[in-house]
Amino acid sequence: MVVVHAGFGAAAVPYEDGLDLQRRTHALRADDHVHDTVLLLEHQPVYTAGKRTEPLDRPLGDPGAPVVDVDRGGKITWHGPGQLTGYPIVRLPDPVDVIGYVRLLERMMMGVCAEFGLETVTVEGRSGLWVRGTPDRKVGSIGIRVSRGVTMHGFQLNCDNDMSWFDRIVACGIRDAGSTSLSAELGRQVTVAEVTPVVERHLGEVLGAAETLHRTTAQLLA
Repeated sequence: MVVVHAGFGAAAVPYEDGLDLQRRTHALRADDHVHDTVLLLEHQPVYTAGKRTEPLDRPLGDPGAPVVDVDRGGKITWHGPGQLTGYPIVRLPDPVDVIGYVRLLERMMMGVCAEFGLETVTVEGRSGLWVRGTPDRKVGSIGIRVSRGVTMHGFQLNCDNDMSWFDRIVACGIRDAGSTSLSAELGRQVTVAEVTPVVERHLGEVLGAAETLHRTTAQLLA
C-alpha cells in the first residue's frame, strides 16, 4: 500500500485540487500502473454534497465555504482544517462488495478511536462512526464511489476541527443526531498529526497490506 501525504496545515489542499489528484490516481490504479494508494490530507474549508443530498440539507445563504456537488454516495458534509481526510484508491476483489468495504473503513476508524481512548459504535442504517448519547454524535464519515473496480473518495475523521461548520448544514442528511470530534469527546486536543500514523497502521491492517510505502505526490504521478 502506497501512502501519500498530499497536504496538511498551511498546505491544506483545495477541494478541486484533491479531486483532480484522486481522479489521476484512480486512472493509474485502474490501469494497474500503481499499487493500491491512500491519499491523506486536510482540505481547505469546503462542503461537499453527495448524490443523495436533499435541498433542505444544504446551507442557507453564504456558509463561508464553497459547496461542491460530487459523484460519491451519501449526502452533504464538511471538510477542513483539523479533520483528517483519507482517499483510498484501491482495487476491490471480485465480486465487488461495496457494503463490505464501507464496513472495513468503519472498523479502521473504530480501531483508531479506541487507541486514543474513545469508545465508538456503528449504527444500523447509518454509515460512519458514532459516539452514543443524547443525541448520538458522528465522529467519522464515509462516502465512496467505485468505478472499474477501484474505489474513490473515502473517509473523514474529526480530530480537532471547528465543529460549528456542521451547524450550517444537515450533516449527512441526519436531523436527529449531532457531530463531534476526538478532541471534544476526550477533553484534550487530538491533532491530525497525532492521528495520521495511527490511521495508516489500522488502514493497512484492514486492507491486508503487507507493507506500507510513503511517496510524494510528484513520485506517485511520475
